[in-house]
Amino acid sequence: MGSIFTKIINGEIPCYKVGEDANNIAFLDIRPLKRGHVLCVPKLEVDELYELPEEAYGSLMEFSHRVARALKKSIPCKRIGSMVLGMEVPHAHLHLVPIDTEQELSFSNTPLQLSPEEMESIRSAISVALDSVG
Repeated sequence: MGSIFTKIINGEIPCYKVGEDANNIAFLDIRPLKRGHVLCVPKLEVDELYELPEEAYGSLMEFSHRVARALKKSIPCKRIGSMVLGMEVPHAHLHLVPIDTEQELSFSNTPLQLSPEEMESIRSAISVALDSVG
């Protein structure tokens, strides 16, 4: 049985997809710490990020770099924070979160509750920015 992320990758579960390439997908976290909180996920299902084969790891980092640049372009923030935890879903992934302070990058903070319309608006803005970054 695949992880929830594999089900998203396979189109079995909907998501607010920001972008994808042959090896990776990026979508909005449904329990965001901040507006624009994105998950970058390799399509290859492995439990931990550092279990990825070197080529897949490099591909994810290059993809995440593009997504982070698009995030910074579309969501006002001082920087893009990143976290690798992966305890909640047994599928490697990287959290990218637009932040203004270090304290905003903590799962002890209460997640935002955004409407589907807000999520779609954020998704669209990041997706358009992703198309414009190299």
